[in-house]
Amino acid sequence: MSVFQKIRLYHALLALLVTAAYLTGDEAEELHNWLGYAVAGVILFRAGWAAAGPKQLGISRLFPDLMELAKARRMNHPMISRALLAGIVVNLLLVTGTGLLMEPPPIGPLAAELTVTPALADEDEDEHDGEGSRERDGERENKGSEALEEVHETTANLLVLFVALHVAYLFAFKRPMALFMLFRPAGQKKA
Repeated sequence: MSVFQKIRLYHALLALLVTAAYLTGDEAEELHNWLGYAVAGVILFRAGWAAAGPKQLGISRLFPDLMELAKARRMNHPMISRALLAGIVVNLLLVTGTGLLMEPPPIGPLAAELTVTPALADEDEDEHDGEGSRERDGERENKGSEALEEVHETTANLLVLFVALHVAYLFAFKRPMALFMLFRPAGQKKA
């Protein structure tokens, strides 16, 4: 199997998991969380694959050269495609990261340690005085949790936007590649 066929399988798995996670966001919280953990695992796999794999897998290929992007004068310039990919990567990392902060994976004692509360709580425990401080801590935790949830939902929606733009761009300017990634024949070239 060629490197590009392996990338296509990785792409399909990631796309299916992200789509399923997005669609279950409001309805099936536990399934949504597990799909998010799977997305995080696929992302970690891809990072390791990029580090140890062939040159074609490098992460730098997903980000545009900003100087080249500024010079782009035609819609099919490769830097436009890379800019869309960068938008996908950034939003995917943000939505996955905020999801993991809100619901850490249940991996034993470590899961109990990974919560939003310690990051938002005061360092000085001595300043807390009874019931009033517990209420303030609860309010702070709720605000922090709400903020994370807002970032999570916003980046999920931005991710959908970037994916839609990416797909539209590929079909408009790089149709054979789009069809290859969708496991479709690219069609016959006219002689």
